[in-house]
Amino acid sequence: MKYLFLVFLSVTFLSQTAAAQDSNLQKRYIKVPAGYLMVLRQGDNIFEQLETFAKKEKIKSANFTGMGFVNAKFGFFNKETKDYDPKEFSEVEMASMNGSVAWQQEKVSLHVHGVVTDKSFQAFGGHLLAATVSTGSLEIMITTHDKKLERVMEQPLGANVLNLGND
Repeated sequence: MKYLFLVFLSVTFLSQTAAAQDSNLQKRYIKVPAGYLMVLRQGDNIFEQLETFAKKEKIKSANFTGMGFVNAKFGFFNKETKDYDPKEFSEVEMASMNGSVAWQQEKVSLHVHGVVTDKSFQAFGGHLLAATVSTGSLEIMITTHDKKLERVMEQPLGANVLNLGND
C-alpha cells in the first residue's frame, strides 16, 4: 500500500511539473499581416515578454495596444524630482494599453500607458511602470516599423523622449 501511495505521489508531481513546463513553453505570439499578435497568461511579466520578443524578432521599432487582466504599477511623473510617484493596483482589468518599442543605448526601451478598471468600474491610468498578467490573459497587437528609433534623455525635461532622427 505504501508503494502504491509513493507511485501515486510521484506520478502526480511529474504530471504537475510537465504541465508547468508546457505553460512556460507555450507559444506567446504569432506573425499576422498587421504585425504580431501576442497572448500572455497568468504570471507573465508584460515588460519582460515584450523586451524578449523585440530582441528575438529584431524589432527596429513598434507600437502596440492591449487588453486583459493585470496587476499594474502606474507612475505619475513628478517634474520636480524627475521621477515617477508610483501606485499599484491588483487584479484589475486593463481596459486599454498603448505603448511603443524603441532602443536606448543598445537596449529595448518601452514606453507604456494604460487604463485599468476595478470591480466597481472605477478607472485609473497613466504611465505603466510594471505589470504582470493576473487572472486570465492579456492580448497585445504589435505593429512594427521599418526604421530603428532611439530614445534620448532630454534636458531640462529630465525624461527619455523618442527621437525621430531630426538631427
